[in-house]
Amino acid sequence: MLVCITGERNKEVLTTTSRKIAEVFEKNHKEVLRDIESLSFSNEFRERNFALSSYTSEQNKALKEYIVTKDGFVMLAMGYTGSKAMKFKEDYINAFNAMESELKRIYEERKQWEIERAKGVVIRHILTDTIKMKVSDSPHKKFMYPNYTKLIYKALFGVSYNQLQEKYGVKPKENLREYFTTDELKDVESMEMLVSSLINCGWGYEQIKTFVQQNAIKQIA
Repeated sequence: MLVCITGERNKEVLTTTSRKIAEVFEKNHKEVLRDIESLSFSNEFRERNFALSSYTSEQNKALKEYIVTKDGFVMLAMGYTGSKAMKFKEDYINAFNAMESELKRIYEERKQWEIERAKGVVIRHILTDTIKMKVSDSPHKKFMYPNYTKLIYKALFGVSYNQLQEKYGVKPKENLREYFTTDELKDVESMEMLVSSLINCGWGYEQIKTFVQQNAIKQIA
């Protein structure tokens, strides 16, 4: 792939590599490295668009390469001439533009995810407040919310809470919901509102458990 999306979550950028540029433009990688290091970029431009990295060679040696942004590629490729080079430049720009559309889609999807995540926090408080107000005091009351959460996860995903954590590789102190998709968050929120409503109606845990399981099965069907 000519271009890929790299970077930490919420800080992704479109990049290629000096090795890929060398391959596509049929140059020796050392030539491309030399070009990057000899061109008169400002320090700010260089730091923003050419990140020094490394790769492991076939001889198992760590060798230098650069991660290059779209702006960095444009500046670098200006010096590559000829009809063949022009075609490669077009291919690269087209690849960057295509991946830019994908990055915008990811950002839009993430925006929707963040909205659902914020709604989920409010709905979680509704459920915990409902439990506090409507469930009779008992030594087991403090376990009601986690028990309902595990019930909902089991009904929706078909596996236990612990199995979900293992599936997503959730680390200690991380929240499992950070790994859910927007649609999965919506499903969890719907179930939590359902459980809150049933508790308000005076239903007990076993009654709700049966109802939730049946509802989830119908939803999947």
